[in-house]
Amino acid sequence: MQGRIHSLESFGTVDGPGVRFVVFVQGCPMRCAYCHNPDTWEMNAGTLMEPADIIEQYERNISFYKGGGITVTGGEPLMQMDFLLDLFTQAKAKGIHTCIDTSGIAFNPDNVPLMEKMDRLMALTDLVMLDIKHIDPEKHKELTGQPNTNILKYAAYLNDKNVDMWIRHVIVPGITDDDKYLFQLGYFIGQFHNLKALDALPYHTMGEKKYQSLGLQYKLSGVPAMDKTILLDKKQVILNGIKKRRAEMADRNV
Repeated sequence: MQGRIHSLESFGTVDGPGVRFVVFVQGCPMRCAYCHNPDTWEMNAGTLMEPADIIEQYERNISFYKGGGITVTGGEPLMQMDFLLDLFTQAKAKGIHTCIDTSGIAFNPDNVPLMEKMDRLMALTDLVMLDIKHIDPEKHKELTGQPNTNILKYAAYLNDKNVDMWIRHVIVPGITDDDKYLFQLGYFIGQFHNLKALDALPYHTMGEKKYQSLGLQYKLSGVPAMDKTILLDKKQVILNGIKKRRAEMADRNV
């Protein structure tokens, strides 16, 4: 089973625990306004690669990956389910830690054949880094061009499957930095026992030049980069939502 690969990174340090071999797959149905990899959107582009070739490249530098593993990101990894199944089957046979960095947009609980594959894939997955773009349905659609209904269901599914989950949320000035929605996000994810980490990521403008080079309109032109000192306060709002949800759950269990 071949996958459509955009690029590979040998020493990723922000893509899961430890040093990671990072596989950027090609193809994504999301159109996030702040996406810094619009060159990964096209579904039929990229280089075809066999999972065995990726495992071989990982093993060339295996001594560097102690405490790390393989992360598949994108693009949207879950658009290439068969490839992921093959890759992670080979990875787990060699004891390699596996991680998927996903928006969750490909999750569809009403698609029985897809869910059969998803169940098999999650049994091979050690960690899912789930990027929730916006907790509000309408604002999520404005920001990404897609609904968030199944994305939120995917978070609950991961909890049911006991798959470790890291939540990622990009804080964009004037777009995703409203305390009301940040608290709602925290309150939502606070119900899950599989939540292992929260990454509040600062919006940056480094992708704007790439849009220009590709002849694409950058929707957030003029929006400033997120002030990292304010970022800590915004993350705390999400944490406050998590704490409230967990306190309520604890009270019900007394």
